[in-house]
Amino acid sequence: MTGETGLVPVVAPAADDADDLYHRAPCGYLSTDPDGRILQINRTLATWLGWEVTDLLSRAFIDLLTPGGRIFHETHFAPLLRMHGEAREIAVDLRRRDGTRLPVLVNATMDSTPDGSLGTVRIAVFDATERRRYERELVGAKERAEASEERASMLARTLQETLIPPSPPQIADLDVAAAYRPAGDGSEVGGDFYDVFDLGEDDWFVILGDVCGKGAEAAVVTALVRYTVRALAVGTRQPSLLLEKLNEAVIQHRTDRFCTVVLARLQRQGEGWRAVVSVGGHPAPLLLSADTSARQLDLLGPLVGVMDDATYTDHEVLLGPGDTLLLYTDGVTEASGAAGFFGDDRLLRVVDDGAGGTATEVVDTVLTQVLDFQDGIARDDIALLALGVPLP
Repeated sequence: MTGETGLVPVVAPAADDADDLYHRAPCGYLSTDPDGRILQINRTLATWLGWEVTDLLSRAFIDLLTPGGRIFHETHFAPLLRMHGEAREIAVDLRRRDGTRLPVLVNATMDSTPDGSLGTVRIAVFDATERRRYERELVGAKERAEASEERASMLARTLQETLIPPSPPQIADLDVAAAYRPAGDGSEVGGDFYDVFDLGEDDWFVILGDVCGKGAEAAVVTALVRYTVRALAVGTRQPSLLLEKLNEAVIQHRTDRFCTVVLARLQRQGEGWRAVVSVGGHPAPLLLSADTSARQLDLLGPLVGVMDDATYTDHEVLLGPGDTLLLYTDGVTEASGAAGFFGDDRLLRVVDDGAGGTATEVVDTVLTQVLDFQDGIARDDIALLALGVPLP
């Protein structure tokens, strides 16, 4: 709508052709008969495996598995599917045409006919290469930490580097700046993290959060949250709904750790960007404008990983030239010094003094002020992420 709000109308994209949507989906799909013979398979999965679609029709799904995967299929996957009608997040390896392995996660459902006999099996396949690689790295890192207390500090830095991107991506017409400072000497793995990734052209997702506690277990939950958000964003683009699914995933992980999270989806709109923001137990972002005082978005939401029926809300904000959105963890406002806590009011004054600067200048200013307030030693992990629209 247009008018007093100045909103630029958003034109919905044309609906995808059903066949094109099936074959070009960002995950693999296939259907089999009750005996496992492939009835349909999408082009995405066929390409991952190095085959043409027609090459795989009528073949058995079990033939696509590695020897170990075939045993697992017969002893676990198939019985589970027959008993419950579904199987979720099954980790197996598929065998490519050239003999190499493709780590995947598999979700499957089985239909039943009116007479109770088994029907079509529908299977969704998700590429788990990056996740599997990270899990191996995490397990190896934990074993090294247990084996050698002397190398604990090096381990902490290694783990943290895998959880925090080394530098934000370069995005045309959007300044992105981030900073992370671990508590103390950085010898213990913290729970603060952030991530920025694209969903499509001029469509980006941002996450910043804080997992309760420290150490290897906190690092596991941190990895779970970050990679779950990336996986869910494939099909759930609305931040509030994504937080609901993330909440379910953390609860199902059976950990006593919870986390606070702020999510934002940014889409280009005119000369600026439209941001849809949702928070789960996390401080709401600050909006810095060149012509008004900094303010905190009016947005609340329950912790992630605590309540089964948690619901979240979205807040839309338009970022125009000169505007900056600042995301931060509680290591900023709860920083303690001789004068007490750094606090919300002090943070607003600091960002007001730096209004009109670049995203990098805002992040550097806040980090410097918070560290100076604590005599140069962070008593809690600090993570900052600023998103600014440059002036023409």
